[in-house]
This record gives sequence, structure tokens and C-alpha cells, in this order.
Amino acid sequence: MTSVRDGRVVRPTVEDEVAAAGSELIGGPVGKRAAVGGSWWTPVRIVVLCALGLFALGMVQKFPCYDGGWFFGQSTQYVHACYSDIPHLYTGRGFADGFTPYADRITEVSGGMEYLEYPVLTGLFMQVAAWLTPGFAETMHEQQAYWLVNAGMLMVCAAVIVVCVARTHQRRPWDGLLVALAPAFALTATINWDLLAVALTAAAMLMWSRSRPLAFGVLLGLATAAKLYPALLLGPLLVLCWRAGRWRAYGAALAGAAGAWLVVNVPVMLAAPEGWAKFYTFSQERPVDFGSIWLIISQRSDVALDGANTYAIALVLLGCAAIAALVLYAPRRPRFAQVAFLIVALFIVTNKVYSPQYVLWLIPLAVLARPRWRDFLIWQACEVVYFLGIWLYLSYTTGDDKHGLPPEGYQIAIAAHLLGTLYLCALVVWDALRPDRDRVRQDGSDDPSGGVLDGAPDAFVLHPAAEPAGVPAEHAHTSVRWGRPTPG
Repeated sequence: MTSVRDGRVVRPTVEDEVAAAGSELIGGPVGKRAAVGGSWWTPVRIVVLCALGLFALGMVQKFPCYDGGWFFGQSTQYVHACYSDIPHLYTGRGFADGFTPYADRITEVSGGMEYLEYPVLTGLFMQVAAWLTPGFAETMHEQQAYWLVNAGMLMVCAAVIVVCVARTHQRRPWDGLLVALAPAFALTATINWDLLAVALTAAAMLMWSRSRPLAFGVLLGLATAAKLYPALLLGPLLVLCWRAGRWRAYGAALAGAAGAWLVVNVPVMLAAPEGWAKFYTFSQERPVDFGSIWLIISQRSDVALDGANTYAIALVLLGCAAIAALVLYAPRRPRFAQVAFLIVALFIVTNKVYSPQYVLWLIPLAVLARPRWRDFLIWQACEVVYFLGIWLYLSYTTGDDKHGLPPEGYQIAIAAHLLGTLYLCALVVWDALRPDRDRVRQDGSDDPSGGVLDGAPDAFVLHPAAEPAGVPAEHAHTSVRWGRPTPG
């Protein structure tokens, strides 16, 4: 394993033309005679500092709402694009009144929601923040304080994410800058509590890259207890381990994930079964909503699309089959980060709803899957268009003066998000089919985030090639044909 201290760190200003052009703002690309090492300012520390700075700017962007937009005039928070669920749910889910999540009915304060509709670990995060929120004479001040407390806790999550991303690919710590400087990351970080699940998932990816499948599983199980999407990573990982014959590692990961999820969920499930189940029933019963392809279809055709659940599940199953075929057919086993990104992106583009903060799920995975500044920024531009589009649309639909974005304009914003995500997916698939074009592998690496999969010979494969292109020299003694290892 290559240490980042041995002078062989990949420098984005050398390998990436967009990073090189952007570096002109701070003096230009690093020279070949530049000193490496010996400074307190390591790449990881610089990346964390940048992430905290951008996170703080994202908090400043919410100031018009903090200063009153959340409380006076419903459309103000949409006009200034500074909406956040956090202050509203402090009162709307009973935290301000001391209600216990999942155990107490909150209908009297929620406007119809019987119980908290979030997974258990996120509910615990919300409750801890409520305990840390100081009391004030006015509820508005408590809501502001609750948002600030949550912002501080979420800032810690943001730091964890960038550290994990920077350390997952040992020779590419500067890739963490893509996360730290992602515009959509700063804009959406404090809308909801998604950063908790994203941080746990990033930590899980780091553990897998260090060949610690049990720790990976435990962290992924905790992430799934905070948000459902991390469980999706177990699917493509199964196919990768099938191709590499790494069944023991997968079993440890699966056992760790199941055990951690059960430890968190079973106590609440037994003590308050109806409240615990609310997240799952709400997700199933939720109608077609903001940001989805189904909303465009529904608005354009004036059809309710009651079968959107069925259609979405069918598309996800087809997409999963396609990803499995890619893993087994590709001339060289795709990297774990590549298929992890693809499976989460598949879920997002087929889901019934796309809240703007869901982009946080993809940002770390996108950086690990394809750390190229041009394509990453194109995708981020599409997400910023969507971020602005949804708030302008809500301003149009909630305001009496109809100022904002009409449905036709909002549909264009949704299309920008969908096309941007599919664009990045297509590039990741291209890299998997043409591993010689994969930026991560061009230095001779196999799968830096693959852990036990990194450099492992294939045990089962559908590609007829005798030997995948670009296999590192230390693994060149093994070639594979149609699932049977053969001596090279």
C-alpha cells in the first residue's frame, strides 16, 4: 500500500487540465521541484479547512431565512433559496414540546403526521440536537438555536466525509477537494440531516479500502439506520465479490451491516412498533413528488401515476441487472466506487421524489468513481440549476403574485438534474468498459478503494478476453477465461 508521505501523491494540477487552470488563482500548478512533505499543511488538513470554509459559506447563504424568512412570509424562504427542514421540524415534530420520537403521537403539532417519519439513528441525531438547544422565551429563537446546533453537528459530519474521501484512495488525497468545494454540498448541507448517513457511508468505504469488511459492514448498517440508501451498496458489492471469489469478506460485511442495523432498530421496534414503522410506511405510501421523472410525466400527461411505485421498482431491478452484467462482463473488474456510485444514482433517477439534499448521497461516491474536475463541475452545475429551480417553483406555487418558476420551467430544472446525473453515469460506465481511460487506474493502481478486491484475480467472469488490460504487474501471472482461473 502506498503511503501519501512517499512523494508519490497524485497531484490534480499535473494530471487534470481544469484543476491546473483553476490553480492559476493561487500561483499556478505545482512545479516538479516543489518540496513534498515536512509541512503541517498536509493535503488532508487543507481539504478539511476548505470544506469547513465552504460549509460556513453555505450557512451564510441561509442568513435571509435565519433572520426571519423561516418565520415571516412563506415565500421568502423560497425566493432567497434558503429553506431548511430543520427549524420547521423542531416544532412540527414535537421536539420543542418535549415529545419522545416514535413513542409519542405528534398529530397535534405536525399537521397530520402521526409519528416522526425518519429512521431511528436520524431521529436520535435530531433528539440530541434538541437536548443541546437552549430554551428561549420565544419559540422562533429556539428554532434558530436548534438550526445552529444542528449545523454545528452536521459540520462535524462534513469534516468526516472529506477526511474519509481524501484517505480512501491513498495516493489521491487531493480528490477530497472535489467534495470540499462542491457547490451543491455547501448549498444543501443544512437543509436536512442527510450528512449523518453520508458520513457513515464514507467511513464505511474507507474501512473497506483498508480490507476491514466487518468494520465496513458495521458502519454501513449504522448508515442504513440513518437513511435507507446505504444498504444499496451491498448489492453491487455482492457481484464484485462473486467475480473475485471473496465470499468470506462479503459475509463479514453483510453480518456486520445486519447486526449494527438490528442493534439500533430492535429496541425502538419493540418499544414503539407503530412509530418505528412510520418511516417505511411513509416511504411506500408517499405519492409522486418534487424532482422526479414521474412528476414530469404526471404534469405533462395530467395522469396521477398511482403505479409509480411499481414502475420505479421495475426500473431499479432492470438497472441492477445491467450493473451486475457490467461487473461480470467488463474486461477488468470495475472498481467498487464505480458500481457504488451507479447503484445510488440509479435509485435517485428512478425514485418518486428527489429532494435537493439527496445530491449529498452522490458527491463522495462520484469523487471516488470519477475524480475529473470538468465532468464533476458539469454535473454540479446541473444540480445547482435544480437547487434554484425547486425554490423558484415553490415560490410560484405558494405565492399569491405567481412570481417564480412555472411548472414548465421547473420541468426543465428537473431534466437538468436527471441529464447531469445520467451524463456522469455514462462516463463511469465508459471508464469501466475502457479501464485504460480510468483516471484512477492510470498510475498502475487496480482498485484503491477495493480492499480485499484490490488486485485480486477473477474467479468468475463473462468476458472472453484472456486477460484484462492494465492489470498491475504483481497480478499479471493470473488470467481468466469464462469464470475459470488459468495460469498465465
